[in-house]
Amino acid sequence: MLTKMTEEDWDIVLQVFDAAQSERGEPGHDDRRFLEALHYFTVHSITWRALPVEFGNWNSIWKRFWRLSRSGVFEAFLQLLAETSKTAHVVQFFDSTVVRAHVSAAGAKGGQENQALGRSRGGFSSKIHLKTDFDGLPIAFHLTGGEVSDTTQLEISLDIGPDIAPRAAITDKGYDSATNRAACRRRGIIPVIPHRENARNRPSFFPRLLYKTRARVEQTIGKLKRFKRIAMRCDKTQDSYGAFVAFACTLVLVKSVHRA
Repeated sequence: MLTKMTEEDWDIVLQVFDAAQSERGEPGHDDRRFLEALHYFTVHSITWRALPVEFGNWNSIWKRFWRLSRSGVFEAFLQLLAETSKTAHVVQFFDSTVVRAHVSAAGAKGGQENQALGRSRGGFSSKIHLKTDFDGLPIAFHLTGGEVSDTTQLEISLDIGPDIAPRAAITDKGYDSATNRAACRRRGIIPVIPHRENARNRPSFFPRLLYKTRARVEQTIGKLKRFKRIAMRCDKTQDSYGAFVAFACTLVLVKSVHRA
């Protein structure tokens, strides 16, 4: 199962996590137990107080997570692994998913305006905009409120993550716009974006076989939502929720291809 970790997996995770902490000036101590606690917490989405005692004092774990999430360690953790992608230079997939927000996600200090929360048809929600390589492995993401249109977010997604320009960018119809196609071409990327049925001047040719591989990014979203802390947002701040998403993406990467 995706969420189970072997000793080999943990060896890779600990090495990369130590490097990510070094980049942010955060000293490492008892990383294995801390990351095991965070793994358990992300899979089961319990309260911090409910963490099993074998992981140590729940308050110490929470404080360390809070500190690391605000210093960008988990995003650096994902970036280090994403830069080793073997297929990101060929094709990159782009997609998004709406995540319902629990009532406990409301009430952040300073308001919700900058916490990637909003109102969509699904109610109080956030949206994860995900970028994967050709193997469907997550290499970058960013968060917005659930009501934000995919069409407005492609340029941001193109520019985040590893500095690796693909030959082609594949998206669904939600990204269909002349602006997005032009943004891809300015970066030397071929846009593989289907036109809507009512679009004018639809081209006669479309690479359907290549487009079918887009199912890989949808499968990756399904993997991320096996982590209950990702499938429903309970965190008030964008920093905290983004740290959990980055951590889950890292575990997907490690479980998929990264073997010593």
